[in-house]
Amino acid sequence: MVDRIEVPQLMRMAAHPLRWALLTELAAGDLRVRELTTAVGEPQNLVSYHLRLLRSAGLITMRRSSFDGRDSYYHLDLTRCGTAFAEAAVALHPGLAPAAATPAPASAAVLFLCTGNSARSPMAEGLLRHRTGGRVEVASAGSHPKPALHRNAVRVMREHYDIDLDGHPTTPLSAVAGRRFDYVITLCDKVREVQRDHGAATLAHWSLPDPAGAAATDQASYPEFRRVAAELDTRIHFLLNQLTPASMRSTDHAEHRN
Repeated sequence: MVDRIEVPQLMRMAAHPLRWALLTELAAGDLRVRELTTAVGEPQNLVSYHLRLLRSAGLITMRRSSFDGRDSYYHLDLTRCGTAFAEAAVALHPGLAPAAATPAPASAAVLFLCTGNSARSPMAEGLLRHRTGGRVEVASAGSHPKPALHRNAVRVMREHYDIDLDGHPTTPLSAVAGRRFDYVITLCDKVREVQRDHGAATLAHWSLPDPAGAAATDQASYPEFRRVAAELDTRIHFLLNQLTPASMRSTDHAEHRN
């Protein structure tokens, strides 16, 4: 009789201790397979096997590093996980259907980093500031900032999110080097793989390609700007759940901020 019961796929995937450990590690940010191997303390062939299972279940995705194409980053699809957990809860009992709730963000300081500070990081900065009504201190910077924001970054934010980035300056990493942040989130594989120490309480990586890429014209790259902006918005939605009093900076952390 028990054999006839269909166990939700997420439960089958998450019930394995190693797969649960991998999901837990990826919940904090995108990681490479060797980093996951070190984190869970298991051999790479075993980790790769379970990563393949999680990918086949649609819970994680893989994207080539835009800095070192021989490497790849694994990303946990939190939206898919949230839906699957909700479906599994309802399958157990309808009364377990989750109630919609929007977390109230607490005071925090977040820094987004990429190379040129002309697209991904200022878009993320604008989205987080917009989603929190300015209640979260947020900044962005680039290791090698370009002279100005990409026109498509300004256009996408204005047309799809009602956020005005026109005239927003690009900022070098050195300009924020003396400040302390609760969260530093790298959006560029190159910055993440080369610039390791940002002095943050929490360091996470979101592996996102440069939306400008190799497109010959702004018109050709615009769809990719829309896609990257949408992914940033989704990730920021889940970041808001982390900005709680329990995860805020310590007194010592606050005292050392300029």
